[in-house]
Amino acid sequence: MLERDGDDWVLNGSKFWISNGSIADVIVVFAQTQPGARHKGMAAFIVDGDSPGLERQVITEKLGLHASNTAALFFDSVRVSGDRLLGGTGDGFKIAQTSLESGRTSTAACAVGIIQACLDACIAYAGQRKQWGKTIGNHQLIQEMVADMATDCEAARLLTIEAARLRDAGEPAMKNVVMAKQFATEAAVRAARSAIALHGGIGYLGEYPIEALLRDAIGLSLYEGTTQIQKLILGRELLGVPAF
Repeated sequence: MLERDGDDWVLNGSKFWISNGSIADVIVVFAQTQPGARHKGMAAFIVDGDSPGLERQVITEKLGLHASNTAALFFDSVRVSGDRLLGGTGDGFKIAQTSLESGRTSTAACAVGIIQACLDACIAYAGQRKQWGKTIGNHQLIQEMVADMATDCEAARLLTIEAARLRDAGEPAMKNVVMAKQFATEAAVRAARSAIALHGGIGYLGEYPIEALLRDAIGLSLYEGTTQIQKLILGRELLGVPAF
């Protein structure tokens, strides 16, 4: 909730799953300045991490992404001066969309990295592990798994590069960004699951990196908008009809 108090704004509420939320010196907070105005009333504020009334709690026990700091933020009458407003009171949605496009593109790139890591590990292992007198890379189903993984990797990489190219050129990129994000992250989950299957029992062990790739891939498919949200955005872009 956001209230105006003279030249200041007063923030109350909470937000979970904030990357670097417990260590950031500066936080950008998006809040509604006009209830009922939807995106037209959204504003972006710069809030100092040590502001009175702001509590930050680290979120632990995550399935993956252990190297990423994740936090919950609680705002209890946090006062923000009017000069800490980014742009105008109705510019928050535009600012958020720009940030989301950047985050979704980088998330897609991370997913490409996971697919490539899975592919590299599978190719190496398939050339070393022997069963029934020959390396498992000689078996048809192993070759199929590796071929599917390589195809997904190349497709995800090209989608991500095209999305980044359009953003760098200042051209409309939302359609390409959401396609890259949803395809690459789901392909990363598929690749990691296949990599565990190809490695058999050792792929399930924590001492090998494969299981960590699956845990992180699942995380990529959730943040910056789930796969389902990406598909709804893509559907809106293609059909011109919002479904939410």
